[in-house]
Amino acid sequence: MEDIYTFQSSRVESDRKLRTTFLERKISPERNLADPVIDNLIAEGGENFFHYLGWLGLVNDPAMLVLSSRHHYYYDCNDLRGVKTLINLKKLNLIRHLDSFIHTLNNVVSPKTNFIGCFYDRGTQRRASLSERIHKKFINFFDSRIFIEIGKKDVIRLMESNGFKVIDMTEINGVTYFRTQNN
Repeated sequence: MEDIYTFQSSRVESDRKLRTTFLERKISPERNLADPVIDNLIAEGGENFFHYLGWLGLVNDPAMLVLSSRHHYYYDCNDLRGVKTLINLKKLNLIRHLDSFIHTLNNVVSPKTNFIGCFYDRGTQRRASLSERIHKKFINFFDSRIFIEIGKKDVIRLMESNGFKVIDMTEINGVTYFRTQNN
């Protein structure tokens, strides 16, 4: 199991909590071992994503839908009506037409639906070593994936302009996880 880093204090900015300092501790939410949704979340999103959901208290949400980063499924508006927590395992940096994706989500999910995801923050990545950054760009180039450089402020602006309220942003081991809610 990986170490989880959470933050000791937070800075409130326009009713948003942005975590700013680290306090290392383990978070071990209870887990139903036979739950295929959680198994898929851990397999694709990793232990840190699972622990972030546990920290938010959303691990056992019965109305949870996990959007796979590897498999593509098609949902219509009726499929998403009863969903209270929508989790996107694909990092925002890797989504083509990100603004359209977020806009569409806002139009199809019910009010007060949690939208949770993650991204590589451009500010955090700048602190990475030069060799790590070159390696990542090299792999992305040959993998033919899109990689959009975005920061926390970009994500906040994107979410709020598309009708989501940012509730939390937390960095864990170089990845920034966020929780928003549809207004």
